Order: sequence, then structure tokens, then C-alpha cells
Amino acid sequence: MKDILFYGGIAVDTLSSHEVLTPVFKEIETILGKDTYDMWLRPAAFQFTDKTLKIELPNPFWQKTIQNRYEHIIKDAFLKHTGLDIAVVYEIKEVKDPVQSVLDEAQVPLPPVAAPAPVIKKNPFPACLNSSYRFDNFIESPSNRFAYRMAEAVVNQLGNRQNNPLFIYSAPGLGKTHLLHAIGNQILQNNPGARVLYKSGEEFVNDYIDAALSKDKESFRRKYHHLDCFLMDDIQFVVGTTRVGSEAEFFYTFNTLFDNKKQIVLTSDKTPQELQLDPRLSSRLLSGIVTEIKLPTVETRIAILRQKRDSINFDIGDDVLSFIAEGIQTNIRELEGSLFRLVSYCSTHGVTPTIAIAKELLADILIQQERKLAVHVNAIKKVVGKHFKIEMEDFNSKRKTQSVAWPRQIAMFLTTELTDLSLPEIGREFNRDHSTVVHARDLVKDKVKADPFFAAEINQIIADIKAVDKK
Repeated sequence: MKDILFYGGIAVDTLSSHEVLTPVFKEIETILGKDTYDMWLRPAAFQFTDKTLKIELPNPFWQKTIQNRYEHIIKDAFLKHTGLDIAVVYEIKEVKDPVQSVLDEAQVPLPPVAAPAPVIKKNPFPACLNSSYRFDNFIESPSNRFAYRMAEAVVNQLGNRQNNPLFIYSAPGLGKTHLLHAIGNQILQNNPGARVLYKSGEEFVNDYIDAALSKDKESFRRKYHHLDCFLMDDIQFVVGTTRVGSEAEFFYTFNTLFDNKKQIVLTSDKTPQELQLDPRLSSRLLSGIVTEIKLPTVETRIAILRQKRDSINFDIGDDVLSFIAEGIQTNIRELEGSLFRLVSYCSTHGVTPTIAIAKELLADILIQQERKLAVHVNAIKKVVGKHFKIEMEDFNSKRKTQSVAWPRQIAMFLTTELTDLSLPEIGREFNRDHSTVVHARDLVKDKVKADPFFAAEINQIIADIKAVDKK
């Protein structure tokens, strides 16, 4: 392999190695996040020869940070994309760097050596796992406890019919992908020779399309039908009326693995019932464990931020972390991204993080969060109840008379439209199960489409809800 020089992950020479190494650095940036990558790796220069990656840095502090925190991620990315178990060497070239000068003036303390990630012995089978996602850095809480415990049970009893398949669903950004990778990493930790494969739903579909176009479905099936554990993220991209071929192939893959007592773990942003699956596949999914990850409580969000703060050893007060946790409630990725944005800003400008700085820096995200949480279920019940002349307690009662059932169904429909609550969460707000919510949503939606006068009535109710909720 020819030498190739990178600066911050961008090739400065057009060589044959470019196509091979560009995905490596893209993967590293994805794992670390743009803010961390820009802060620590983009100022570095990388030179790759044979199986050695030389990293040129401006000072020893920079070297120790990369060596302790990120070297294992860099090596894992090279192994995944090139198949090479590389060595990393460092060269210090003293350069007057403006960012480092600010850090020196701010007297940022040298971080202690981070605990290394669990050693995963090299396996020739490409598992496509992110080694940064592990059970030991997943924050367990009441909102995800059952999913977490079931993920652990899967590792301990692969293919056990009671836990197979495991289906985890939630809104985006709440930890489903973390658990998938944690399962795979722990399986390989316990059994380095296991055949584990992580794929997103889109990647599975693309593999299927490539196999169909090349008329080589046998190689596709050899890849997917001889696994010990198949981890699929976002199965909703595999199924549906426009995905008939891929859904049928997935059903075939599922049956082959299931019948051979191999483990299957799936995630989705919808429940199995909402996916509108082929009845045979739906039945198979529901025969295992179905579990939801709910929105994390503020205490959980603070715990997540504390863990991230401690992992980067940056001085941020609990008051600032609490402010971020209170303001960002719907997505853990946004929560962590906001913390890293604040760290990057304060490091660059040599200032201590404060609530005032966080409020100004994160204003765009906080405004979006306010919009997402703008409407409360009680406001919906209050306005609908007034419109149809029923009491608040009627929405959660067992009464099934038309005068109560119809307004209740409208309130459920509006809750699906105006809030980010999941169907099971909406069901709990009305003392019903999620299938009742689905029925109400579809019933009212059909009437809105068919009856313009009713649609106008619903629009007026929505306007009244938003007016009430702003008071």
C-alpha cells in the first residue's frame, strides 16, 4: 500500500489508498462526534505506511489525550475497513497552535489515563460493531431497565426461545443502537469466535438489492444465514408495501436463524403492530420479547451528562448539567451533542462553562425542544372536554357510551398529532392500551379526510389547544 498523507482526515494526495482510508476517517468522526473530532484529530496530520499509522501532533499533551482516549477507536476503524491490525506511532512537532495556547492559558488539567475498553480478540468475521458502545457505559434507568436486562439475558442465553427474538422500540435517540452494539461486543468478549453481525435496515436492503441485481442471492444468504447473532437496527426500513422483496428475504433469513436457535435482536421506532408486517412475520416477532425504551427522566439525563463529563475530564458544574438536562428532554444524542458543543466552545475560548453561556450557545436546540414539548396531554383533554361537554375524568374512565367514547378517540388522535409521546405512553394517559390508540387515531384520521366540515372542526380544536397551552 502506498503512503498517503491526511490532514484532519482529509486526503491531500490523490492516491489509490484514498478510497480505502477515507471511510476509516469518516467512521472515526462518526464515533467521536464532529465536535470531538474537530477539537482533537482535525489539527493532527496522519501518515499511513503498510501497517503503521504515524500521527504528527504539536505537543505531548495532545498525544496523551489521543493515545488514552481515541487510539483504540482509530485501530478498530482501520481493522473494520482495511482488515489490518495497525500500529500507531506519534511524532511531536512543536507548532504554535492558537487553540492549544488558549487551553494552556486556561490551565486545563491533564486528564488521567482512561480505563481501556474491554479487549475484544480479533475475529475474521466482520461484525460491523462500534466498540465504544458497551454495557458498562450504558446508563441504566427506570425508562430503559427492562430493555437493558433483556439485552443482558440475550448475551447469557443466546438463542433461548424465551428471549428470541428480542424486539426493542422507542423514539429515535434513546439508546436502542447502543444496546445492539453492547450485545454484540459482549458476545465477542465472551466468545471471540462467534459470528455476530450488526446491520441497519437500510444496509440489509442495499445488500439484498445488490444480490438481486447481480443474480447472486446465494452469497447473500451465506452471509446472513450462518450467524450466531443477527443485530438489525431500524427494521422499519426493511418492511412495507414498497419493500416486498426485502421483507420476504428478511422473513426467510429470520426463519432460518430462528429454526437453528440463533439469536435475533431487532430495533424499530414503531411497535411490531404498527409496522404492518406480513402476519407470519408479525406472529414470529411477537413470540419473543417486545420492550420499549421510554423518554429518560431528568435524573437519568443528568447521570448521562455526568458520565460524559467525567469521561472527558472537563470541569462543568452540576448546575450547568442540570440546565442542559432540563432543557433537552426528547433525545439523548442531542443531549450529548449539546454537552460536547459547550465543551468545545469553552475550551476554544478559555472560559468556564456557565448557565448563561449554555443558554446562549444552545438557544437553537432549546427552542426546538420547547416546540416539541409545546402541547401537554391535559391541555388536549381540557379543550376537547369543553368542546364536547364531558369531564376530565371521562377520558380515563371505562365508560363506552358514544357521547364519551367519540371525544376520547378525538383526544387520542390529537395527542398522536400534537405530542411526541409513543403509542403506549398515550395509551397510559387515557388508561388504554396502544392498540386502542391506533384504532382511535385511524378512525378519526379517516373521518378528517372524508368530511371537510369535521376537518374544520378539528382545526378549530387544535387552535384552541395551542391557545390554552400558551397561557
